[in-house]
Amino acid sequence: MQKQFVTIDGSRMAYIEEGQGFPVVLGHSYLWNADMWRPQIEQLSRHFRVLVPELWGHGDSEAPPASTADMSALTRHHLAFLDALNIDRCHLVGLSVGGMWGAQLAIEHPERIDRLVLMDTYLGAEPEATREYYFRLLDTAAEAGRFTEELLKIIVPIFFHPNGQTVPGIREAFTQALRSATAATIRDSLAPMGKVIFGRPDLLGQFGKLSADRTIILCGDQDIPRPPAEANEMARLINCLAAQVPVAGHISNLENPQVVTNFLLNWLPRN
Repeated sequence: MQKQFVTIDGSRMAYIEEGQGFPVVLGHSYLWNADMWRPQIEQLSRHFRVLVPELWGHGDSEAPPASTADMSALTRHHLAFLDALNIDRCHLVGLSVGGMWGAQLAIEHPERIDRLVLMDTYLGAEPEATREYYFRLLDTAAEAGRFTEELLKIIVPIFFHPNGQTVPGIREAFTQALRSATAATIRDSLAPMGKVIFGRPDLLGQFGKLSADRTIILCGDQDIPRPPAEANEMARLINCLAAQVPVAGHISNLENPQVVTNFLLNWLPRN
């Protein structure tokens, strides 16, 4: 899948575009890239124009521009992405941080989002203890200039089903990608982006602005960082449907890809 680029606030954001039809934007998880959505891209692109922007410092996107101070800036950058590609309205499927900026975009610009799928994400503030723990991990990686084996043993399992046996090939590739991250990428992109994500404000009080019948929440039934209890809490606030992806952790679209793909094909209108 060939990457394309748009320039936003002076930095180049990479993205994948496949297919034709009504636009579907897929937002990927922190520490991953557009390839995370490959199973869904292959099938959705038969019916939709599928676009997958890559987070700053992830995949082939450049380091975050100086304006990337908080989640509102990240949301504004993705709105600029839609503008650059002349996308007036789209479906948005956001997993983890993709759901964080995606939900804020839908709250602030409801005319731009037709259907919103929030996956393995949470729009409340990160609990203080968890936030400080993640900040320490990021500082340790930045100071070391790499993800040490000790850090990998902590970070990698967070993203997968606890038994560790669902997708061993994907797990190993993810581990190797983190192991290969350069000191500059960690220092200039991954650590500051992580602090934007884990330092996000609480948006739960604004959930009444989301359309209950145009929003749905999906969550891996074994998601460690964003457990089903959080998904259910958000669904109650929005008064929308919530569903669990069976036998899946945080990266539920890769651990049970066909269940997720079939859901999206059935739920997203094609016009």
